[in-house]
Amino acid sequence: MFPNPVRHITFHALDPYRVATFWSAVTGFPIHPDDVEGDEEILLDPGQPGVPGLLFIRVPDAKSAKSRVHLDIQPPTGTRDETVDRLIGLGAQLLDDRRRADGSGWAVLADPEGNELCIERSAAERGQG
Repeated sequence: MFPNPVRHITFHALDPYRVATFWSAVTGFPIHPDDVEGDEEILLDPGQPGVPGLLFIRVPDAKSAKSRVHLDIQPPTGTRDETVDRLIGLGAQLLDDRRRADGSGWAVLADPEGNELCIERSAAERGQG
């Protein structure tokens, strides 16, 4: 078995600290203790070997097109809908609601700078937990 070669998943951001704070709430990964508001780069460190961190790097221009890559999030606790509501409360925007009456489906959100993410059903909702 080979170790995971992915060290970081990198996001470009106008305000790396703000976007990292949002994603910290999404993932539960803490902001690296050496990183502070105003830094050019902010790392969310999962603290688990083989799990890539999320790295937010300051860029001068805003996102201008649809993301070609996004993260699919399966809530570790609670439900998909509770997670959608919580993230909207933290500044996310609902872009596309693909949830179905039978409970399947997902919601497409954008973080405070427009990066897309999908919220899927939790393991418990899928009968896996």
